[in-house]
Amino acid sequence: MKIKFVEHAKERMKERGTSEEEVKTVLLLGTEISAKKGRKAKEMVFEYEKKWLGRIYPQKKVVVIDIEEDDEIVVITVKVFYGKWR
Repeated sequence: MKIKFVEHAKERMKERGTSEEEVKTVLLLGTEISAKKGRKAKEMVFEYEKKWLGRIYPQKKVVVIDIEEDDEIVVITVKVFYGKWR
């Protein structure tokens, strides 16, 4: 299925520190979570061990909010959280 990124999602990905490759991985392999307004959501924890905003974090959680339109996944927004989950 084709994946389309709206401009808002692209901006959030850049400012929050994730890539299209990570978002695609979340869409393929992530865990489904609840979302509002008929949208879908998935999340996945990635090993990180890098610096983000002056602090080193062991992991980051990427949450992808999307909808399906005409055989296409449309990524609405992306949230990224830094910390430790496992």
